[in-house]
Amino acid sequence: MSDDVLTTLARSAAEDDPLTALAAAGRLRQELERREAVLVRKARNAGVTWAEIAAALGVSKQAVHKKFGGRGLFKGQP
Repeated sequence: MSDDVLTTLARSAAEDDPLTALAAAGRLRQELERREAVLVRKARNAGVTWAEIAAALGVSKQAVHKKFGGRGLFKGQP
């Protein structure tokens, strides 16, 4: 999904019509979660530690490892 689509979804999430806004917010959340997972995978493949990823996301190391560590997507995973 392109950045333009994300911008459009963000604008739609601010619409006055609550159903339109909810639908856009749901799609936006799904896309952001997908992008976050891709970025975490790229960071891990580049040698970034779980602690560094957690700090960048503003969560604990345990939280980020629990969310992303068990997926088997990362090289060097304990």
